Amino acid sequence: MMGPAPTYVLAWGAWRLLSAVLPARFYREVDDRLYTIYQSMVLFFFENYTGVIIYGDLPKNKENVIYLSNHQCTVDWIIADMLAIRQNALGHVRYVLKDGLKWLPLYGWYFSQHGGVYVKRSAKFNEKEMREKLRAQMKAETPMYLVIFPEGTRYNPEIPKVIADSQSFAEKEALNSLAYLNHRITELPRLEKTSIDTMKDYLDAVYDVTVAYEGTVDHKGQRKLAPSMTEFLCKECPRVHIFIDRIELKDIPEEQMYMRRWLHERFEIKDKLLIEFYDAKDSKRRNKFPGKSVHSKLSLKKTLPSLLFLGGLTASMLLTESGRKLYVKTWIYGTLIGCLWVSIKP
Repeated sequence: MMGPAPTYVLAWGAWRLLSAVLPARFYREVDDRLYTIYQSMVLFFFENYTGVIIYGDLPKNKENVIYLSNHQCTVDWIIADMLAIRQNALGHVRYVLKDGLKWLPLYGWYFSQHGGVYVKRSAKFNEKEMREKLRAQMKAETPMYLVIFPEGTRYNPEIPKVIADSQSFAEKEALNSLAYLNHRITELPRLEKTSIDTMKDYLDAVYDVTVAYEGTVDHKGQRKLAPSMTEFLCKECPRVHIFIDRIELKDIPEEQMYMRRWLHERFEIKDKLLIEFYDAKDSKRRNKFPGKSVHSKLSLKKTLPSLLFLGGLTASMLLTESGRKLYVKTWIYGTLIGCLWVSIKP
């Protein structure tokens, strides 16, 4: 996954320069195709190392959506790709990311170029700045599959303080009249409200997604930490279960107080789904969500060509001395340029 990153950045950088004199839509269309190639390569590994079980109403066609999901581990962002590729919308995925991730080598810079939005948490959250970034995307008619993890941090059952802090936050934010969340962390509603408010005339729907990973319960029946990327690729997750609820914009309240309550109620629903998955008294009902499901196997035609293409380009580069030097310099100078760029233009 990391190996072809310099190859990809070089290809994208060349197109960025070539498209400087072209209409913005030409740059975006090719950028989306390049992104599809890279993420398809990534999905080759994740799709073939686990089973994917989908519940609910995933549309077959592309849509402009906000994707809201519970957050447990670094694999979560791959789950959004798994759904998007099944709608032929993989190139349209953009992420709302915590501000610190913009310093990631190569990736941090590129994600912002691809339409990602970096935000600071809690009191430092800049609502005006986020609205401006989203409006710029809408003005450019950018297809949006905007992925948001409302909790702001990962759920970790091994750190009780995280859950205690979440409940304390709920009380502080006047949510104490609502149910506490056992398998979830109280969400931060300003981010979702800002996104939905700003894009309500641009969106087709909101996807409310709940994800559960099999193999995350110990021998005592206690929930464990969700798998890291390395653990996932070591086949420590036999199946990933994805429950999707497509919500029409007309069903979402606009007023802030009701929006806050609506969001918390959506996460109560998620919590009940996860309780059913992990803690159902009837053992036959565990390790699955209620309702009909489909074991969704992705065709190799969707991922293998991208793996061969990017793998071949990277291998060709590494076979020559000049190519190896370019490869290393791309990691070094690309990272430095990226860090400089995001520090000047956040």
